[in-house]
Amino acid sequence: MNQTGVLTGISVSHTRASIDEIESAGTDSVRGTVSDLLARQGVEEAFAIRTCNRSEAYVVTDRVTRGYEVIESFAPDVRDGAIRRLDHEESLRHLMRVAAGLESLVIGEDQIIGQVREAFEAARAAGGIGPVLEDAVTKAIHVGERARTETAINEGVVSLGSAAVELADSRLDLDGATALVVGAGEMSTLAARALDDTDVSRIHVANRTIPHAEHVAAEVDTDATALPLADLARVLPRTDLLVTATGSTDPLVDPSDLADAGETVCIDIARPRDVDPAVESVAGITLYDIDALESVTSRTREQREAEARAVEDLIDEELDRLLESFKRRRADDAIATMYESADRVKARELEEALAKLDAQGGLNEDQRETVEALADALVGQLLAAPTKSLREAAGEDDLTTIQTAMQLFDPEFDAPPRGTAGADEARSPDAGGTAEGPSDGVPNEVSD
Repeated sequence: MNQTGVLTGISVSHTRASIDEIESAGTDSVRGTVSDLLARQGVEEAFAIRTCNRSEAYVVTDRVTRGYEVIESFAPDVRDGAIRRLDHEESLRHLMRVAAGLESLVIGEDQIIGQVREAFEAARAAGGIGPVLEDAVTKAIHVGERARTETAINEGVVSLGSAAVELADSRLDLDGATALVVGAGEMSTLAARALDDTDVSRIHVANRTIPHAEHVAAEVDTDATALPLADLARVLPRTDLLVTATGSTDPLVDPSDLADAGETVCIDIARPRDVDPAVESVAGITLYDIDALESVTSRTREQREAEARAVEDLIDEELDRLLESFKRRRADDAIATMYESADRVKARELEEALAKLDAQGGLNEDQRETVEALADALVGQLLAAPTKSLREAAGEDDLTTIQTAMQLFDPEFDAPPRGTAGADEARSPDAGGTAEGPSDGVPNEVSD
């Protein structure tokens, strides 16, 4: 299989885009996105990943410009400032950064590497994984694993959402508890994910926009339900843990909402406050605000940022290895194509020459071997310079020369057209070339 394709990527993520923009990119599933991309002209391979905070796609084509044309269809309704386009090397590095957790809301979080694996299998099932993406995504997963085993990138609590859950776990028995997360933004999503790693039996997600709440609820494996804000008063009396993180300018929860709640821990990580401080006057209610959490998260955030530098060094090392591997394959693939085309011409011309010599009196076995050896030597000597040029082009990332050679030495170029009588017809001017035509001229052109 051709391994000289070029990788091109597109990313719509939390770093530049809104939740609505992320949701609008691609289709609802990785498999659907990959199938759609594979249907585009010139796409050899395709991969996509879709999470709460990112929607990305990658294609392998014969040239970068074609790749960019294809990925434009991935996010047609997203403003240009929210889109990040990635060339071959940028795509490889970005995939490694994603799997290592450097592109996550919380640096070094563990969930993303599992999501990359799942997306990889979904893309494979859709027929999107070939030699380029096989190596690229496998390497990214390997980097993600190394980052977590060789550095402390994932140690400590770094987000307010996860810190809120850790605090709640120390103040409340979460085994079988019901949790209510109010909001569907960054902190609410992280809180829901953190709760998913505890023993709570149910998670409610309330938000003004129901589809956004549903999106957060879909991120967890625990039994989860999306609710409108209007349902808060109904579910609060049956809630053991309340975590709020909305952008509301006014409190959403007041003492009357919690009058019948009993023992309840409330953690308000919103600014302005979502929970009226007066709720502390209600029996059984314990309230924590953002100030109680920030001192914990700031320390571990600094620690992870220091570890991130070590992960960057690891990525540089692995990227160099992968690029060298791709360079060698590009050269080997182009050279193999060149020799295949030359051998085809040699075999045809040798058969014709031997037939003519036989008609002129015949050759003994030694003479026949001499003629065949001459043909082999001519091919070897003619292709020696192009071979050297192609290896140098690969080493210098000269994809234009590689791709040009692949096209010029296409082994199907001088093949007999289907339904014709044979090689003589294939060599006629109408059939696409003669012995003095493109096939014989290519080695000299490439070596120059």
